[in-house]
Amino acid sequence: QVQLVESGGGLVQAGDSLRLSCAGSGRSFSSNAMGWFRQAPGKEREFVAAIAWNGITRYPEPVKGRFTISRDNAKNGVYLQMNSLKPEDTAVYYCAARATMNLSLGRTDYNVWGQGTQVTVSS
Repeated sequence: QVQLVESGGGLVQAGDSLRLSCAGSGRSFSSNAMGWFRQAPGKEREFVAAIAWNGITRYPEPVKGRFTISRDNAKNGVYLQMNSLKPEDTAVYYCAARATMNLSLGRTDYNVWGQGTQVTVSS
């Protein structure tokens, strides 16, 4: 099984950029589909991005054009480049892994989760 640790969060101003990293340990996740989710205070956990084994990606409307997910299987890493950040992006961001290689937008389809990294965007 894969173990995941997120990093790269912090406090930034609106319009700034951040690059989040998700480092895997244990078994390689080269065959896993990977995703990023976020959860703001008082809100449900929200889908942010997903990437399949072959690099195909999916994004929801609120982040499309601003966020980019990528992966480096050789380094057992997944990344989320976030540009033009808005205060509405403030949340704890979580990296997650599926047991299969196919894409999913549903959090219940992901069985391994990191502890999260805080992203705060001031206005």
